[in-house]
Amino acid sequence: MDSRAAIKVSIDTADFVAMGYVADLTDQDLMRRPHPGCNHINWQIGHLVTAENQMIEKVAPGTTPALPAGFADKYTKEAATSDDPAKFATKDELLRVAKQQRTATLAALSKVSDADLDKPTGLDYAPTVGAIFALQGSHWLMHCGQWVIVRRSLGKPALF
Repeated sequence: MDSRAAIKVSIDTADFVAMGYVADLTDQDLMRRPHPGCNHINWQIGHLVTAENQMIEKVAPGTTPALPAGFADKYTKEAATSDDPAKFATKDELLRVAKQQRTATLAALSKVSDADLDKPTGLDYAPTVGAIFALQGSHWLMHCGQWVIVRRSLGKPALF
């Protein structure tokens, strides 16, 4: 297995877990916060999609589709405090845009060379191109931990 394949396995695993956790949640459920000091799932997914778009564009410019008009504005740090569902995308839109971004991420990953994976990004949290790609799976999994709390509070079954 080469490095790109290993990174892809990590991203695919994160997709499996994340999509499993949100599959049976409603738009209303996505507005639940695991704790008053935490962001609701809708905001977290929008943040993940926006972050992925920005990070992949940094290391592979022109490879990701543009986010829908106004999408990124709905998922700023300032917007995270809102509990008004009208200010956010619907679950269907979130998952559609997430899939578009992920497809583009995996396509860009498949084209990057081993040498390019080692190129510096100038970012402390992901210092190489390879780290940016690897972060796409781990970032989602980090947030998924909070989604389990919401699922349990809703009486949803344990999945994994």
